[in-house]
Amino acid sequence: MPKPLIGVLCEVNQDGLHPYHRVSEKYARAVINGMGAVPVLIPAMVDAGGGVDIDIEALLGHVHGVLLPGGYSNVEPHHYAARSREGTIHDSARDAVALAIIPAAIKRGMPLLGICRGFQEMNVAYGGSLHQHVQELPEFNDHRENKADPIEVQYGHSHEVQIMASGILQQISGQTTAWVNSLHGQGIHRLGEGLQVEAVASDGLIEAITYPQGSAFNLGVQWHPEYNVHEDAFYQSIFSAFASACNKRQQEHTC
Repeated sequence: MPKPLIGVLCEVNQDGLHPYHRVSEKYARAVINGMGAVPVLIPAMVDAGGGVDIDIEALLGHVHGVLLPGGYSNVEPHHYAARSREGTIHDSARDAVALAIIPAAIKRGMPLLGICRGFQEMNVAYGGSLHQHVQELPEFNDHRENKADPIEVQYGHSHEVQIMASGILQQISGQTTAWVNSLHGQGIHRLGEGLQVEAVASDGLIEAITYPQGSAFNLGVQWHPEYNVHEDAFYQSIFSAFASACNKRQQEHTC
């Protein structure tokens, strides 16, 4: 049977006069090496008015799973009735496509994995809000990486998370705690409607979520399991579960 196709949502960056739609290579590598699947890039296309300019239903009819990767931009806070600090990087095109594709994919029974920005998008898509600067809040630790460190240090284990009993993350990993990396400045403030917490950091910050009413695997994680996924059994368990759900969807829609 052909390998499943995994739609990976792009971010939009301006290079001179031209906008480019791109994805960090580590996500494509994780789809190939951690799932045995084929990554298909989804451009974050919007029209002149900022509306989604891609046929999401047609797209979801051809892929077998959706991966929402991380990115340097933040979800624009007007989506949860807050203001942005001057100088914050945003990507309104990605916001528009992500916030439309998440509920559409889950409603359709499409497996979905959100990582870092994708995790935050899942929360906002269901009406949740975000802390824009977690490091400035006294009740939380600083979850950002040191950008002066080598990449293997930035993406190395940073802190432990507690995995919720009987949740999907515990079921797929068999663990009650796990060490994860930490490279984010935003975090969940108000949990989105219908979402379930799957893991929390020691300071209480939510680190993983799912939408349990969905009929297929869906998970959002604040950390980056895509980095050298094959070298970390916990990270691999996430991509293996995602792959299994995508393989199942492919089989069901091929028969």
